[in-house]
Amino acid sequence: MKLKNLFIILLICVISFNFPLKVEANIDFETVNISLGNTQGELKFIPNQFDFKAGQKYKLILDNPSPEKHYFTAKDFADASWTQKVQAGKVEIKGAIHELELKPEGNAEWVFIPEKQGIYQLYCSIKGHKEAGMTGKITIN
Repeated sequence: MKLKNLFIILLICVISFNFPLKVEANIDFETVNISLGNTQGELKFIPNQFDFKAGQKYKLILDNPSPEKHYFTAKDFADASWTQKVQAGKVEIKGAIHELELKPEGNAEWVFIPEKQGIYQLYCSIKGHKEAGMTGKITIN
């Protein structure tokens, strides 16, 4: 019995060395970097226009380098997309997302797939920020 087990282990090793398994990372998304404001305190999204393709996976990397908090508010866009996850610090959130708040020097990642074509508005919902120009446009083709 021991000889049979040894033979099986030896056979597995030989097969493994002759036919190595190829393991690749799952990098099937496009990354988009977005700043909410800047270090000078300007009220704007950088960039402020986005074109996404329906059915393709994206990862937004959101960063707030400004001295005050900001919101990434795009409810209709979020409703038109499937969210895989939002990662912020040591917390991963799954499910529907409508608004992300980023504190000063905060950052987050949002992985999603746009599903419904259209043009959607992006803005910071803090009083006065939208009116000062912290807006954007998101298009799903």
